Amino acid sequence: MFLGALIDIGADINKVTSAIKSLENQAYGYKNVKINIQQVLQKEFKATKIDATAESTSRKNGNELVKIIEKNAKDLKLSAKAQQFASNVIRTLVNSEAKLHGKALANAHLHEVGLVDTPAEIIGAAVAMEDLGLFNAEINATPVSVGGGLFKFSHGTLSSPAPATLEIFRAKKFPIKGGPVETELTTPTGAAILVNLANEVSCFYPEITPLKIGYGAGRKDFKEMPNVLRLTIGEPVDNWLLKDEIAILETNLDDVTGEIIGNSIDKLLHEGAKDVSIIPMFTKKNRPGQILKIVADRKDVKHLSRVVMEETGTLGVRVYPCERHIINREVISVDVLIDDVKERVKVKVAKDKQGKIIRVKPEYDEIKRLSDKTGKPLREINEIVTLRAREFFSKR
Repeated sequence: MFLGALIDIGADINKVTSAIKSLENQAYGYKNVKINIQQVLQKEFKATKIDATAESTSRKNGNELVKIIEKNAKDLKLSAKAQQFASNVIRTLVNSEAKLHGKALANAHLHEVGLVDTPAEIIGAAVAMEDLGLFNAEINATPVSVGGGLFKFSHGTLSSPAPATLEIFRAKKFPIKGGPVETELTTPTGAAILVNLANEVSCFYPEITPLKIGYGAGRKDFKEMPNVLRLTIGEPVDNWLLKDEIAILETNLDDVTGEIIGNSIDKLLHEGAKDVSIIPMFTKKNRPGQILKIVADRKDVKHLSRVVMEETGTLGVRVYPCERHIINREVISVDVLIDDVKERVKVKVAKDKQGKIIRVKPEYDEIKRLSDKTGKPLREINEIVTLRAREFFSKR
């Protein structure tokens, strides 16, 4: 399905089929390689379906399959990135099988994985990705639907997803979800391809302008939905802002002293909070209170929630995952001479994606110290340091 979608989106069919046909090699143990590419309808969606079959002279073990794919990718003179991708995929696949069966790689007989489908899919995907220039792209994926229910294969009847598929996602910490139909939706080979491509996994599309869309068709037909895999190629929206993903933590306080709140703010900032603020409010029975609001990295949510509860005694913390747009910031030190006083002052500089300076702001504590030493107003010191910082950056 992945390879079909790559072809559907514009990968050169002749390059892909020629690469797969190159597996028809006595040294690899495959002969009479046949490739069938056709346009099909899946619930009225036009999609590309590709199947590769061959006669195999022997069942392949893990080491043999790795050598076949790595040698074939090298003989095809694929780029270093494409060769590395092919190697990573097959090694991810056979290592998962070897781990499951408790055998060394050389002794791991891979059953379905040992058929020509696997090298055909991996080599074909490497060639198609290279043809489309996607090894230089940022690749995002949504969480994978793995299906459900029972299915039969060489090891007998098992529940979906297949053990090797689940092991691959576990090893790579890749998010999955069950359903929406009771059948196997993700194969071990498909899982190995995906985890070695995606730079990021999110429930939502990144901010892009879609340029091309491709659909790859599977072999099965479902009543509930079209059995297709969709690829979208797009370009980032021209945005001078950067963005990151954070979490907002909140709790209501109406029975905590000012000293405890002040200490809690210091503690939260020390423990990794990006920002902490207090918002006055009225609570039930018209009692005055405060909303304690914290901006944090998502990885710090559990830890900071515990800090809030321990420090304030609150019984719960609300958490809102969100995205924020930001300007890149860095702190530099600038030498400033005012009268006979020379000081090194820290300055925060904000820039957009293109490196254009948006704002220069001296650190308050630094300019206050300089103001106290020189006897000049803080406002004047701030203007002098800002000017020095801008001059410094203009020479870089």
